[in-house]
Parts: sequence; C-alpha cells; structure tokens
Amino acid sequence: MAAPRAAPPRCRPRLLLPLLLLLLLPAPSDGLGHSAELAFAVEPSDDVAVPGQPVVLGCKVEGTPPVRITWRKNGVELPESTHSTVLANGSLMIRHFLLDGGGSPSDEGDYECVAQNRFGLVVSRKARIQAATMSDFHVHPQATVGEEGGVARFQCQIHGLPKPLITWEKNRVPIDTDNERYTLLPKGVLQITGLQAEDSGVFHCVASNVASVRVSHGASLTVSGSGSGAYKEPTILVGPENLTLTVHQTAVLECVATGNPRPIVSWSRLDGRPIGVEGIQVLGTGNLIISDVTVQHSGVYVCAANRPGTRVRRTAQGRLVVQAPAEFVQHPQSISRPAGTTAMFTCQAQGEPPPHVTWLKNGQVLGPGGHVRLKNNNSTLTISGIGPEDEAIYQCMAENSAGSSQASARLTVLWAEGLPGPPVNVQAVSVSSTEVRVSWTEPLVNTKEIIGYVLHIRKAADPPELEYQEAVSKSTFQHLVSDLEPSTAYSFYIKAYTPRGASSASAPTLASTLGEAPAPPPLSVRVLGSSTLQLLWEPWPRLAQHEGGFKLFYRPASKASFTGPILLPGTVSSYNLSQLDPTAVYEVKLLAYNQHGDGNATVRFVSLRGASERTALSPPCDCRKEEATNQTSTTGIVIGIHIGVTCIIFCVLFLLFGQRGRVLLCKDVENQLSPPQGPRSQRDPGVLALNGAGRGERGQLGRDGKRVDMKELEQLFPRAGAMGQPDPRPNPRPTDPEAPALCEETQFSMLPLQGFGLLEEMTSEAKAPCVGPLAALPPQDTGPSLLSEGPAALPARSGQ
Repeated sequence: MAAPRAAPPRCRPRLLLPLLLLLLLPAPSDGLGHSAELAFAVEPSDDVAVPGQPVVLGCKVEGTPPVRITWRKNGVELPESTHSTVLANGSLMIRHFLLDGGGSPSDEGDYECVAQNRFGLVVSRKARIQAATMSDFHVHPQATVGEEGGVARFQCQIHGLPKPLITWEKNRVPIDTDNERYTLLPKGVLQITGLQAEDSGVFHCVASNVASVRVSHGASLTVSGSGSGAYKEPTILVGPENLTLTVHQTAVLECVATGNPRPIVSWSRLDGRPIGVEGIQVLGTGNLIISDVTVQHSGVYVCAANRPGTRVRRTAQGRLVVQAPAEFVQHPQSISRPAGTTAMFTCQAQGEPPPHVTWLKNGQVLGPGGHVRLKNNNSTLTISGIGPEDEAIYQCMAENSAGSSQASARLTVLWAEGLPGPPVNVQAVSVSSTEVRVSWTEPLVNTKEIIGYVLHIRKAADPPELEYQEAVSKSTFQHLVSDLEPSTAYSFYIKAYTPRGASSASAPTLASTLGEAPAPPPLSVRVLGSSTLQLLWEPWPRLAQHEGGFKLFYRPASKASFTGPILLPGTVSSYNLSQLDPTAVYEVKLLAYNQHGDGNATVRFVSLRGASERTALSPPCDCRKEEATNQTSTTGIVIGIHIGVTCIIFCVLFLLFGQRGRVLLCKDVENQLSPPQGPRSQRDPGVLALNGAGRGERGQLGRDGKRVDMKELEQLFPRAGAMGQPDPRPNPRPTDPEAPALCEETQFSMLPLQGFGLLEEMTSEAKAPCVGPLAALPPQDTGPSLLSEGPAALPARSGQ
C-alpha cells in the first residue's frame, strides 16, 4: 500500500448543460384560483380546557381539492370517534374533555392538524391542550402589625391553569380598589401604604379561574399609634424577584421601601440602558409594571430607595428573562427543478432561546443521508440528483421552549417527455492501485438526443456529499478513473444527459483498487548523544489494516551486514537506536511493508563523531538543574557588570595619570636642559629657536655634563634634503615665536644639519624623555658662539 495520496478534488469539471440551469419556476396551478401548495390559513393554538366541557381546536387549510384533513395527538393519528370529531372546516371538536381516570385516556397532549392532497402533505404547529386546574394555596397571608403612616404587605400564592385571578377581601368585603393607598399586584400581593386606624381588619386572598374559586386563610392587620418620628435609615422590605416570561405578557417588579423620612424609590437597568416609557408604569409607591414585554426588556433591574436630599440609598435587583417563540425570518420557497439536478430549500428562524430546526417530507421527519444533506444548523436542505420520488411538500419546523412554528414549500420535479432511460450494464474493473475502468452501454430507449454522460464517483465509505463527477462524451462507453487510493472501495453510477434533462441514475456498482507495496517513508535522524540516534517518520495507520508495518535496519558504514530487521507497527512514528559506536558513521534504512510486499527503503547516513567531540567539550545540560542554572546565570551577569565597571574606572585612571605623568616628565626635562634665568642682558643672543619656543633662552649642557652629538640631532631633525627644498609634510604649521612650548602641541622647525657648529667637547647625546611628538630640545652651550653663520641659521635675539 502506498503512502497516503492527496484526496481527489470534490468538485470536478461537470457537463455543461445550459438548459439544466436551476430555474425558479412558479408552482403549477389548477386554473381554479386555488394554490397547488397546501397552506394553513388557521392553525391550532395552545388552550386550557375545562374537564367535562367541549373543546374546539381550529384548523383551516387552503390548497387544491380534494384536501383530506386528519389530526394527530402526541404524534399518533387520532381516529374518528364519537368522542372527537373533525368538523367540515377542518377543526377538531372534543365533546367532553377528559382527565386521567375512569379507564379512559386523558385528552391532554400535543395536537397537530394534518392536511393532504395530491401534491403532498403538511403538518401544523403543535398545540398543547391542558386541563384547567386549581391547587390549594401554598402561601397564605400572615397577620401584620403596623404603625400609622407605615406600610403593610400581604401575600398569597396558588397555582392554577389558566393563571388564577387574585382579589382581596377585608372583613369578607372586596376591598376598594379606588383607594390609592391600596395596591394590588397580579402575582397575589396587597400593599397598603400610609396606614390608618380604619385599615385594621381581617384580610382574605381570593383566587379564581374556570376550574374553581378558592379563599385563603384570614390574616389580621393591626394598626398601632403613630410612630415616634425618629430618623430611620431607608430599608427595602421586598425587592424584585427573578422572572421568566413570554413575549406579550406583563412583568411586575415589586419594590417596597420604608424609612423616616419616607424614601424615594427609583428604577434603573444594571447595564445602563434606559428603561423607556412605552408600556411602563409605576404602581403604588415603587412597583414597576412592564406591559407587553419583548425580548429587549430582558435584563437586570435595580430598585433604589433614596433618603430625600442625601446620597444615602439602598438597592435591590432582579433579573427579567423574556422568551420568544420561534418565528421565521426567511421562509422556504416552492421550486421546480429538472430531474437529475439539485434542489435547495432554506429557512431561517429566530426566537429566545434560539429554536431548533427540523425538516419534514410529507409530514415525516427527514434526516440527512443518501442524497439528502442538511447544513448550517439544519437551516439549509439540499437534495441532489432529484427524481420523481423527491416530489413532495417539505416543511421547516422551528421549536423552542416558548413555542413552535412551521413553514412549507413544494418541490416539483420536471420530467420531460422522451428522456432516455438509465445507462445499463455498468461495470467497474480495477486496472491498478490508483485506476478503475468503468464501462456501460447506452440506455434502452430515447438515445438519439443524448449529448453526453456524467459519471458519479465516491468512496464507498464516504457520505454522498463527498461525491464528485466526471463528464464523458456521448460516443464513449467507458472511462478510466484515475487518482484513486490503493486498496480502497469506490462506488460508481452514471446518468445520460439530453438538452431537455438527465436520465435517472443507473444502478450503482462497486470496485476496489488494487493493492501495492508501500512507498518509501520520509525519514529524518536526530543525534541525541554520543551513542544515541532518534529516527522520526510519519505514522501510517492504514498499514495495520493491511497486515503491514515498518522494517528498520542499521549498520556501521564500514561493515557489510545490517542489524535487523526491527519490526515496528504502522502506528509508530519514532524509534531510538542506543549503545552505538561514538566514532563510527552509521547507515540507517527504513521501509514500509504490507501483504503485497516490501516497499522501497529510505536510507540515511549519520556520523556520531562530531556529537562525541561536542559532548566531551561541553557536557549536556542537566535540565533538572534549570532553576540553579538560572540563578547562577543571574549571579554571573551581576559579577560581569561589576568587572566591566571596574575595568572602565581603571582605564580612565590610567589615561589620566599617564597624561599627567607625561606632562610632568616633559617639564622636568625642560627644566634640566634650560639654563638658569638671568637678566636679559646676560643672555646669549645666538640661541636657536626650536619647537616654536623662540623665547631667547640659551642652550645649556645637561647636569651630567654630556653634550648632544650628531646622531641625536639626526633623530630629532631628519634631513630635509638640499637647501631650499620644501617641507615634505602636508600643511606644516608656522612657528610662533611668542607661543609657549607645550609638550602636547609640538611644532618642529626643520633645519639642515650643515648649519650647526658643535663644540668638540660634546661627546654624548641629550635624549628626549617624552614619547610621541615632543619638542626637540637644543643642546646646552658653554660659549657665546654655538651656531656658525649660515643661510639656515635663525636670527638670534640680542640681549641688549
């Protein structure tokens, strides 16, 4: 078996049939003004029935007659009986609604209206029918004592279907709802503000609906004398509760606050959005009522009790969740398509929580499989290769906890007259590990208008949506399918095409490609140490399915025989070779094998010599000492910084002290070679001005009595050639007779040696101690005539 090949493209060039483009054609009509599609004009709705009383579930259908209407209860067809009857307009009447008991089944459940004509079948939304009930009170009002001007609150709770209507009685007389101090909340709460003595009495809660009327226990209210008038912090006695409602219902958010002075109650949303004014009212002293709620009203509401004139406040909050039943924002549209093409329906529904979408075909749940595909969270239904059996009414059903909704559309399959029959005698024969030859014979009827064939190909184990096609000319009755995978089963079928449409599909046929030995596996080698190699390659799980795996061989390159084979399963992707010779070069060979034999091997050469040398020079890192290494590295960095700073300081000091020593040394030499300063009249007028000094000082012998010879002068004053030759140095600086002789700024006056006359007793040389371009110092003299006359002699300054 070869290495995995790239999967063939899912979309291949298809046969271009201009007349088979997807055309949106109107649904046919019977000419009588009736729509050929079945549609519900009235659908049943949820209801609460009184046991023993009749119940009618509405249903009205429009479509081409004859239309047959039936009903389902909990998904099962409801038979006609004297107990339940389908009326002439399609509605269902239950003569005597029953609950469990007496041996008869309960009539509670989910009901659906089913309509059918010659074009298809449709199912209405589900309508839930429940029996009217009334439970006992599970919360009775409690006795209360309050001060004059204070607040009293009574509450009762009871469950019932439909939701009971709550009223209150005082001393068995309905309370006066026109009294602004009395606030009745729909959830069974009575609030009395600004208590007065006449409010004392016994209060009862009365709950009523179509099933029953119930009265709670009595609760007394006692109003004591007026309060002390002392300051009391704002306090919220009852805050808003968390509510979950359905759109169009009424939300009641209660907030009862006390304090002295009486606090001001305000409302806000926690998310900062405005509450709005439409449908909003404040009931009593601080209860928020939201009528006809929508999904936008969902959020956290905050009740705040503020002390007047201050920032002192207390808050309480409750969450309101508004659910919305599923509704469609895009309905599926009825379409007409030629046989053999693809039909697509799309429906999009919204609601809170988001609804779940399912599809029905003539009232039966349609799931993916075969040539049917569902995509985009079931919002898109695709039917490929449609035929007469696909002609039906398709429904999109959207449902969530708040309700359900349905929308329908019809698919009409256009079947032109004179279309060819399906190709026959379809056969598939394996040619190689990657090729299969498919052959067929032309259809038995209507073959004159055939313009070509389309071969449909897919792996037998793949779903139909992975199918791809290849076009074949009309004169060809065989086709070589290539780029297939070895040892793999494929499914093939073929259709004949004419300008008017496609034939039905031929019977599918199966064929498996031949097997082959695997291809060479890609192999890489890593050196883990001086004697260990790690081999890496891609795993091939399919080798295990075909009795295959990997074989590994290795040897030193200097030897003739391999060590191996080492057999490895196809799921393995690495192997370590250890205890190798650190000085040897190894040859590693890896091959894959299956039931068809061994494949070609991949060979690698690797040397361990370099790794051995590197290991000897630098031992491998001990990863377990990573933390200690990090600490050592940090310490080394700090020490390195200190050493660097120290070096910089020493360099600076060296430069400073070196420069200072150099200046001092120059001055010392000058002092040693200079004569004592005497009166100007005693100075020798024939002193040579060197180095730009020109200060008229006479040369003087050193303290040791030695004199400067010719070699010293030649070192200090190189020969410049004949008289009158220019100075070879670029841009020589002129001599300034008045400038001081600085050791750092040396200026040479180049003179030919022939112009000097030396005393015979001068036998030694005066060596300049300065390093670099220091001033050439004149020799000391003992007589008035150190220099002879000559053209190169500088004019001497007179001592007079």
